[in-house]
Amino acid sequence: MKPKVFFVATVESTIHSFLITHLKSLSLRYEVTLIVNTSNPYFLKKYGLKIKVIPINILRKINLFSDIFCVITLIKIFYKAQPNAVHSITPKAGLLAMLAAYLVCTPLRIHTFTGQVWANKKGLTRWTLKMIDFLIAKLSTFNIVDSSSQENFLIQNNILKEKKSIVFGSGSVSGVDLSRFKPNKNFFLNVRSSLSIPFDAFVFIFLGRLNSDKGILDLAEAFSKLQSKSAYLLVVGPDEGRFVDQIHKINNHKLNQLRFVSYTNLPEAYLAASNILCLPSYREGFGNVIIEAAASQIPAIASNIYGISDAIINHQTGILHPVKDVNAIVRAMEYFLNKPHKAMSFGKIARRRAIAEFDSQKITAFWIEFYSRILKHDQKKYT
Repeated sequence: MKPKVFFVATVESTIHSFLITHLKSLSLRYEVTLIVNTSNPYFLKKYGLKIKVIPINILRKINLFSDIFCVITLIKIFYKAQPNAVHSITPKAGLLAMLAAYLVCTPLRIHTFTGQVWANKKGLTRWTLKMIDFLIAKLSTFNIVDSSSQENFLIQNNILKEKKSIVFGSGSVSGVDLSRFKPNKNFFLNVRSSLSIPFDAFVFIFLGRLNSDKGILDLAEAFSKLQSKSAYLLVVGPDEGRFVDQIHKINNHKLNQLRFVSYTNLPEAYLAASNILCLPSYREGFGNVIIEAAASQIPAIASNIYGISDAIINHQTGILHPVKDVNAIVRAMEYFLNKPHKAMSFGKIARRRAIAEFDSQKITAFWIEFYSRILKHDQKKYT
């Protein structure tokens, strides 16, 4: 009989973004079940995965009544199924799943840390969110962290113990799919044509959710200070707070150099059509979009914070700037604008590193080895 492994995530998008490749390989070796907040329990079929999906309404924000109900539901599921391992990803799923698995004495309880919401918070909010991570780490038997600098941050903040945590390779939960993310002339031509961006323009791209923690307004302000008429800012991602309107307002003197795409299931196309990725984030567990850009031969300008500092080799695959420093962002953008050959050489180094260190197949191999080890060896050493 195959060992039973249950994965728990808050939202379906987490599965699409991070776990599909791993689930494909793990489901060949183990009886895998997925618990997630989804309205479509059959969404894995399009990937050819025959994995049971159990929908549970796990909310991102704290909701006492809903959270207690979810814990009780998870306890019932785990008690009946008696899984060998429960693996959670995202903070809320981690708290609920690790608590339920602990209460039914699941032998292996694994949580994946992908960044801390409390990293740039203050006061009671910071303390509360920090305690959630502390509880998750306390209840789990092992923790996967998606970057070495994030692991160090968690250990220094007394959240993790070194003996209970691991970083796979050079970092990242999922790695990058090299068959998708690569230089592509057709994408370059088609995207620029469809968005009316000149083929000889220099395009800075932001790719991700538009919210304050991503530093999108810092990027908008930095772009507004550029004098170049050949520079374009391409913003791709869902707007979580009327940020598009604010970017327009900040750059009202150069609206013809702005482009927005609210949603895409082809991020590789927009990266291939760009010159530089910008991620002036205030907090980031790793910044997977950086290595996706790198695989596309696109260097990055990003905040010098934990997580991101593992994804970029400063002045080789991109430029790191002090967090929230708009003038430093401007200088980095002007550097590449004035030296486009540097963007090309940085991009080539970035792609070579992505291939050598972040291939999703290599990251999946780490996952397989990890599960093989913990399910076969004495579990006491991981408690």
